[in-house]
Amino acid sequence: MKTIGLIGGMSWESTVTYYQVINETIRRELGGLHSAKVIIYSVDFAPIAEAQERDDWDSCAEAMAEAAQSLEKAGADLILIGANTMHICAPYVQEHSSVRLLHIADATIGRLKRDHIGTVALLGTKYTMCMGFYKDRILKSGISVLIPGDDIDTVNDIIYDELCRGIISEQSKQKLLDIISALKEKGAQGVILGCTELGLLVAQSDTDLPVYDTTLIHGEEAVLEALKSDSE
Repeated sequence: MKTIGLIGGMSWESTVTYYQVINETIRRELGGLHSAKVIIYSVDFAPIAEAQERDDWDSCAEAMAEAAQSLEKAGADLILIGANTMHICAPYVQEHSSVRLLHIADATIGRLKRDHIGTVALLGTKYTMCMGFYKDRILKSGISVLIPGDDIDTVNDIIYDELCRGIISEQSKQKLLDIISALKEKGAQGVILGCTELGLLVAQSDTDLPVYDTTLIHGEEAVLEALKSDSE
């Protein structure tokens, strides 16, 4: 079993989910008393969120690269950035680390293609929904992407003002479900929960549209990679 290095804390609520799903997947794959070999580098999210707000992505990239290098020194064989938005820094992080970075969008695209999804709704922070680093990666795979338009700020505020602070609101959940329904009407065949906190509020049982929770997908794919032999 390879050692998974997780850059967490963005926010720590979703890092808890990562740790849980990684270990649940190990149990499913190996059984018995097996648990995952995981090293977590948990950052302080406040200065990172402030840097995001002022478009200081260089500072964000340096913070992610420093975390990745620490994980590499600690013995990680595979690195995850436990946040969709911070994958804007993925190229810089990979450039400054010799350990493979498993990209959250690539893991999700694999699931979408497996399920023959041609058009997908994307929910996440305003950066993930509007900037090209994430959306363009999906488009290049041949999958069309729909975002909520006038409701971009609504989704973003629910993430930063509520979910990242541990606040779970039924009213906000209904807002997200309404947005998902509207995107379904526009042709979405599935919805990406493209923020690692959104799965705290919306689950597959809440909608008949296929839900792709990136936290769960990323964690599961990390385990499958960790269990591959070097020859695979």
